[in-house]
Amino acid sequence: MASRPAACTACLHRSWLLALLGPYIEKIASGEAGSRSPELLSLSNEELVEVAAPKVAAQVLARVEATAQSQLEEELRVGRCWACCRHGELYPDSLRDAPDAPWALIGRGDPGLLAGLEPYGTVTVVGARRATSYGREVARELGRELASAGLVVVSGLAFGIDGCAHRGALDAGGRTIAVLGCGPDQAYPAAHRSLWRRISEEGLVLSELPPGATPWRWTFPARNRIMAALAGMTVVVEGAARSGSLITADLAADLGRDLGAVPGPITSRASAGPNNLLAGGACVVRGAQDVLDAMLGAGVKRVERAGPPLDEGLAAVLAAVEAGEGSCDGVAAVLGVPGPDTAAALARLEVLGYVSCSPIGIYSRTLLSVS
Repeated sequence: MASRPAACTACLHRSWLLALLGPYIEKIASGEAGSRSPELLSLSNEELVEVAAPKVAAQVLARVEATAQSQLEEELRVGRCWACCRHGELYPDSLRDAPDAPWALIGRGDPGLLAGLEPYGTVTVVGARRATSYGREVARELGRELASAGLVVVSGLAFGIDGCAHRGALDAGGRTIAVLGCGPDQAYPAAHRSLWRRISEEGLVLSELPPGATPWRWTFPARNRIMAALAGMTVVVEGAARSGSLITADLAADLGRDLGAVPGPITSRASAGPNNLLAGGACVVRGAQDVLDAMLGAGVKRVERAGPPLDEGLAAVLAAVEAGEGSCDGVAAVLGVPGPDTAAALARLEVLGYVSCSPIGIYSRTLLSVS
């Protein structure tokens, strides 16, 4: 564990300034060149205030600069957070290269995760919030395999792909970092409070905003630049052609980081984004080994995950699911096995990790191989 992190007053002032300017930046941030939130955040304090809130610029700056270091540190303590800044050793080198890098990082969790964090030991996994069962399964397995291989998994705690990638890393007992578009003391979305708490306890939650800061639309593309910069590769699992997850991919490409995408059905709207990235030259990601090959060289470390052996009956049920039978009744009919016995077998296969079940009771094969 690293020693208690510290940040200088000027950099902490920057974080609190961004929180104060939240509603003002919301009005001017857009997708147009020069008005994107990462571009706005590359401005100095004086420039940013003048652009975002010219009528109250002097008052806002005065209010922030009048806040004492002791008060800032007390707010961090109350929020059970800590801070490091670009002038300290704990601040990741991978962020120093970015012209719009955050002045300070506010963390909740283990600061030791930042110590020695290297781009080629870190992978960002992003994708659609409204993910398909295919996307959720791939994201969780990818997070699990990457963490098992010793890599740090970074994502944004959002619904869908993000949450699944975090859970996969935690399933493996590995390391994961959630980068938020609000203060790190807040679970966003609120429905992910248990996941946020677990990452706070076992991993790390990061933000450039102070405790209590409210999320805005502009803070999400802003946090994406941090996610892209921390990792040596960004992997897009699912996303529509104009998905917000592609913002992270673009930012990663701008920084010269590797870019990967998980292929999906060409008929699926959710796979349009990653399929377009693949057509443009992104690395094909079928699993963690493809990520390791792209980042560290072919065959550096094989990633293989197999489940426990199956008896003849369970193997037959699994084979029926692999052949395309997704319902309990369908499997029972194909095998000529009573429905209750088939349901019990499918439940057992789900517990073992060989199949997953959708909310409407449709079973699908996972990536776990049979030992």
